[in-house]
Amino acid sequence: MSAAASISSLELLVDDDVTLEAELSAPGVSDPRAAVVLCHPHPQYGGTMRSIVISELFRTLPTRGVVCLRFNFRGVEGSTGAHDGGRGERADAVAAIDALAAAVTPTPIILAGWSFGGDVALSVHDDRLAAWLAVAPPLHFADVEAVAADPRPKHLVLAEHDEVRPPGDIASAVDTWHATTIEVVTGASHFFVGRTDAVIAAADHLIAEVAR
Repeated sequence: MSAAASISSLELLVDDDVTLEAELSAPGVSDPRAAVVLCHPHPQYGGTMRSIVISELFRTLPTRGVVCLRFNFRGVEGSTGAHDGGRGERADAVAAIDALAAAVTPTPIILAGWSFGGDVALSVHDDRLAAWLAVAPPLHFADVEAVAADPRPKHLVLAEHDEVRPPGDIASAVDTWHATTIEVVTGASHFFVGRTDAVIAAADHLIAEVAR
């Protein structure tokens, strides 16, 4: 475990002049093991960067020596712009990668997301990424062709009792993807209430795979 993390507020500028509010949590170590961008659930259903799974990852991973950046998609809380059905949100995620890459070079970066945020993460193909982590992605808002064919690791954490899309459907949809692993969390719903520990453990394992 590292020393207590320090949290700072950031403002991210997207290419289309949208401004996003964000927070960076840096572990109390001089040489972080890895860095993670966190993408939140669907904003039209109450999702923000403070939603449960994102908040738990943001709180816990820095204690493992991992830098975390979470942000609000366009049109959410203090971020400007308007919801764009997953299209503009991809540019939002790239802006977050830009900020994190500038802060932690040359630390391995993982792009992670939950639900809608998982779809956005799996739609962003960026050379700076070491891996992708998608928690309960419904694959309804994703443009995954490039990421699916990429040889870098992709780990999907699915809920046994997902109310949005059953894990079997997701497993079938990603059957031909390269370098893709699937984990189904027993007893979990789409919201992972009481099972966020399993999401943290999955993140730990992926980080260990790519960390320097």
